[in-house]
Amino acid sequence: MAAVVRSVWQGIREKGLTNFLRYAREEGYLKCLGDGNLLQTKIHNIGATLVGVDTFGNKYYEKLHDTQYGRHRWVEYADKGRYNASQVPAEWHGWLHHITDSTGDKLLEEKTKKFIREHRQNYTGQGDDLIYHSKGHALNPGQRDWTRYQPWEPKKEEAS
Repeated sequence: MAAVVRSVWQGIREKGLTNFLRYAREEGYLKCLGDGNLLQTKIHNIGATLVGVDTFGNKYYEKLHDTQYGRHRWVEYADKGRYNASQVPAEWHGWLHHITDSTGDKLLEEKTKKFIREHRQNYTGQGDDLIYHSKGHALNPGQRDWTRYQPWEPKKEEAS
């Protein structure tokens, strides 16, 4: 909490109160009050530098001062409703996890275009039409007909 207050205070000192409030409104701080994760990310962005934006609109930030190493690089997802790690392309994944210090934009410029495939996020678990269900699963539209099934009942032997 102290780091958040310190970051807000530093932002007010750098920009002035009116410019800071305008910046907060433009960046969407007021809209994210209902989502705690998004609000935490937005507050963490204060004092950070925007490193780049990928083709999906995800924003990548870095904050080298007043932040623990390993937590000084992060992503703010473009799709605020449902976000997961599969929305990060491979080029930016390497930068986020300190595999390379080159940002995703630089890596895209260095690579030969014929070997690059377009990144797609993993939609598993995000809608019934995108989830695989086996033939016997209750949510499968081509569900098996189990009415022919006869449960086995053991014969009872009578003691004489």
